[in-house]
Amino acid sequence: MREEEIEKLRGVVRDCVSKHLYSSAIFFADKVAALTSDPADVYMQAQALFLGRHYRRAFHLLNASKIVLRDLRFRYLAAKCLEELKEWDQCLSMLGDAKVDEDGNVYDTKDSNVMYLDKDGEDREINISSAICFLRGKAYEALENRAQARLWYKAAIKADPLCYEALECLIENHMLTCEQETSLLSSLEFGSEDGWLSSFYSCLIKKYDKENVVEAKFREIEKEKCDSVHSSLSFSHSLKNNTDLLACKAEYYHQCGEYQKCFELTSVLLEKDPFHLKCTLVHLAAAMELGHSNELYLMACNLVKDYPQNKATNLDGTFAPAWIGYGNAFAAQEEGDQAMLGYRTAARLFPGCHLPTLYIGMEYMRTHSFKLAEQFFMQAKTICPSDPLVYNELGVVAYHMKEYNKAVWWFEKTLAHIPSSLSEMSEPTVVNLAHAYRKLKMYHEAISCYERALTLSNRSLSTYAGLAYTYHLQDNFSAAITYYHKALWLKPDDQFCTEMLSLALVDEGRHGIDPKIEFH
Repeated sequence: MREEEIEKLRGVVRDCVSKHLYSSAIFFADKVAALTSDPADVYMQAQALFLGRHYRRAFHLLNASKIVLRDLRFRYLAAKCLEELKEWDQCLSMLGDAKVDEDGNVYDTKDSNVMYLDKDGEDREINISSAICFLRGKAYEALENRAQARLWYKAAIKADPLCYEALECLIENHMLTCEQETSLLSSLEFGSEDGWLSSFYSCLIKKYDKENVVEAKFREIEKEKCDSVHSSLSFSHSLKNNTDLLACKAEYYHQCGEYQKCFELTSVLLEKDPFHLKCTLVHLAAAMELGHSNELYLMACNLVKDYPQNKATNLDGTFAPAWIGYGNAFAAQEEGDQAMLGYRTAARLFPGCHLPTLYIGMEYMRTHSFKLAEQFFMQAKTICPSDPLVYNELGVVAYHMKEYNKAVWWFEKTLAHIPSSLSEMSEPTVVNLAHAYRKLKMYHEAISCYERALTLSNRSLSTYAGLAYTYHLQDNFSAAITYYHKALWLKPDDQFCTEMLSLALVDEGRHGIDPKIEFH
């Protein structure tokens, strides 16, 4: 058969693959490979077999080839077959010997003599070494060696910043702390044309910076321009409204406690892309905070229908929200042992996520084990030193341990770490700070904090009761009575405010009378 006829058959194979006619692709690729014995045609046949889910047959074909250990394409595809067959040890063996250090640098490799037979390198390609590092990471993760998996994912993204899947695994599986994510991103060597990608990645990592810093990151990616002379439109027109970028924004709004703004944004996004999973998760979280039970029910029904294989711990053991939700559900029912099981599993699986450790500390605090709680809160602070909630809980522990100066310090640190301007979400911390000032008999500072809390939320019993009691301690009985009444308007059967109101009325009645007169 003439060369031009063989080339036409190759074109048929490629077209069958593009049309997902894999049996046809396998049939014609087999004939081309038999006619030419060209390694590139053997690879094309193996690729068709792989896409047609004939993994064992594809592996046999590749393994029988004399160049499988010399051509990285052959070796990588053979390892991919073993991945699909869940033969993880053999997969690692096929990928060859290599070691990686803590920074994701690969060394001591024996692949220096391998080839990479590239038929047509016109398109920009992901570095094959990066793909191999990523596959090693997946294999180690499947073998539950998450420490090695983390190192190989780092090696993959460092070998080629275009290997987004590696970064996704590191971020979504919480394998790195905030500082480690930032450090990794700064170490990546982006091409001159990839400035937009660097900006985009900076929006994906944990967002605990100050509001102006995070907002600047979003503006930077939105203003990126396209260098193409063939288009009068800027690249920002496609990225500014990109669902991935807007989902990151929604995630940031949720983190800042701006649940309504988050819910409105995710609602718009899900109209545009109803099956965007990351957006769906943020939408559900915002709906729960806002008490939109109907929305939660409808979304749950749709998720079960559309993604039956996802997001439950027994189906997807690497889904962090499910493990944390598992623990929270038992904690809400005061089932401490079961809650701890969920949190400890999450802490083991997701070492870069501080929330499981934080919740373990909360459980210890619920049982008044304050020293143990403090230890876990400090661990959470080490993992994520910029989350305000960690500092607030450390302040609460110090308050319960009667270390009021220390509590004031932690609460002030909490307010300093809030990424956006103070909102209703910050109100409990401001009230906590006021309580600590009151315990230190710094009444003017306490009153100032209570009044500040009322500007954030005027529906808090604790704020009105604390303000009333502080005025009472200053012998300002009229103000105390006023605020006890406001507290009781929110909760008429509150025992503390009822009793203290009675005392304040008695004290006000005594005011002005000769203090030497004794009442019996």
